[in-house]
Formats: sequence, C-alpha cells, structure tokens
Amino acid sequence: MGEKRLRRSTRDRVLAGVCGGFGHYFSIDPVLIRVAWVIFCLAGGSGLLAYIICAIIIPEEDDMFSSF
Repeated sequence: MGEKRLRRSTRDRVLAGVCGGFGHYFSIDPVLIRVAWVIFCLAGGSGLLAYIICAIIIPEEDDMFSSF
C-alpha cells in the first residue's frame, strides 16, 4: 500500500486536479506547479495541450477504490 501512484487530486483541484496530483506525487506545493503550468501555457501554448492530455489519461484518486 506504500506504492506511489500519480492520480488527479479530488481534494486539491482547481480545474481537473492535475496540478494537485503532481504536487502530491512529488511532495511539493501544487501552487508552484500551477505557476509553472501557466508559464508553459503562455510560452507557446504547449502547456494547455499537455494539461488536457494529463486530465484525460491520469485517473482520479477515488477511481482506485470505486471498483471494490
């Protein structure tokens, strides 16, 4: 059960919980990740595409327990 998994956050979310999930996974403040993501979005727009892909691919935290 001590296995680390990347999941979208359901408690620390602004849009889809991607930044909250990355913050929890890397044990850093999600605000720092949100600021970095905004910078990537403003620098060419690739950050927006990456966020959308992450929101689709990364499962939510509660998905792990809903199948039991």
